[in-house]
Amino acid sequence: QVQLVESGGGLVQAGGSLRLACAASRSIESIVTMAWFRQAPGKQRELVALSTSDGSTYYPDSVKGRFTISRDNAKNTVYLQMNSLKPEDTAAYYCNARVMGRSYWGQGTQVTVSA
Repeated sequence: QVQLVESGGGLVQAGGSLRLACAASRSIESIVTMAWFRQAPGKQRELVALSTSDGSTYYPDSVKGRFTISRDNAKNTVYLQMNSLKPEDTAAYYCNARVMGRSYWGQGTQVTVSA
């Protein structure tokens, strides 16, 4: 079991940057998959970045080259660095961890990008 708490959201102009953080209640070193999702109003939740414990990462084309996921095992924290933000990146961003076949979610943090 793990609790996740996101932070770092806010209002930013298009072209700007934000770094989101996801603090876990336990060590993340052994958590195979940690990820960031987002959900805009009226849309389905979508994956924006995934990190595996062996160092692999995955990004969909919509954010590739702009978003970077990273882990700090010493701080039990996963980050999402978001650069060159666009208005279409506006959404609630959620941290996710897969542990023992179960999926855990944080409460989300809002990111709003103004044109």
